[in-house]
Amino acid sequence: MASRIAIAMSGGVDSMISAYLLKQTCRDMVGIHFITGFENEGAPPGPDGVPEPLARASKELDLPIEVVNLQEEFHTHVVAPFVDTYLKGRTPNPCMVCNRTVKFGALLDAARNRFNAEKIATGHYARVRPDSAGRFRLVKGADLKKDQSYFLGFLSQAQLGAAVFPLGEFTKDQIREKAVELGLDKYTKPESQETCFIADDRYRDFLQNQPGFPSRPGDVVNVQGEVIGRHQGVFAFTIGQRRGINIPASEAYYVQAIDPAANRITVCFKSGLLSRGVHVGGVNWIVPPQKNAFEAATRIRYRHKEAASAIEVLEDGTVNVWFDEPQSAVTPGQGAVFYQEDEVLGAGWIDKPLNQ
Repeated sequence: MASRIAIAMSGGVDSMISAYLLKQTCRDMVGIHFITGFENEGAPPGPDGVPEPLARASKELDLPIEVVNLQEEFHTHVVAPFVDTYLKGRTPNPCMVCNRTVKFGALLDAARNRFNAEKIATGHYARVRPDSAGRFRLVKGADLKKDQSYFLGFLSQAQLGAAVFPLGEFTKDQIREKAVELGLDKYTKPESQETCFIADDRYRDFLQNQPGFPSRPGDVVNVQGEVIGRHQGVFAFTIGQRRGINIPASEAYYVQAIDPAANRITVCFKSGLLSRGVHVGGVNWIVPPQKNAFEAATRIRYRHKEAASAIEVLEDGTVNVWFDEPQSAVTPGQGAVFYQEDEVLGAGWIDKPLNQ
């Protein structure tokens, strides 16, 4: 007998068509719409907590939708660490944290404990494949332009074993076409590339509204340590940023380093952003390495083309990554994901750039 599958339903086209595709092979399904406390935009929820367009789509899909309130978990595991990371002068990646702790953490627990589901499906463009040894392998989605395996690099074996990705073999264009063909496109909410809990991508406003969050003017210095300007708050910047510096020079300045303790930003010309390597901590291995030194490709942010590199696993479990060619804007707080061809080997958190 097939096991019950829960599917996370956000109201977007990806989750909508994921549900449709899954229903072609799975008879026992339940949709779950989870609440984070940041659902201020878009369609207001109905009396049962489900946004009206999603409720109408669920009727056409013949899929019951349940609501799970994860506001506390979302704040504890995603929002609070997000703010804390900025306080440390780093740039967080909340989607990677959310996938591990909320979608395949608290939501999966709710699916099992409340709705008797064994697995949970999402609209990620990625694939999971079991190997002959019984381990689960994470592989890029077929649509390499949309591939989201990067965001899933911190999932455990247990989480990967419970994950279902119906869109893994499809392209984004195919999914949009299917939505139009089925008439479901009229129920889908607009897509956003922004962080889901920050309206209009206004990071600075969001951070300044957090209790006890400081934001005060400070010095901008060059790589020689000379004060060349002022900023209005270090937390409005990230490594590699050009916008907002507004200091005339022979060429554009970029943020090279952020020091929240000194309330100082160091800027450099573009060439100063290059790093030979990166130190990575908090590593999660999906495929445990057989050697302490091996070759892999490393992606240091989502829109980064993974770079050929030598991986050095240190005695404390952290990793030094040495790039074949120097990479630009290594950003502490972001995820580093290790690949061999299309397979994710693991992921860790960027601690600092390395140069020698």
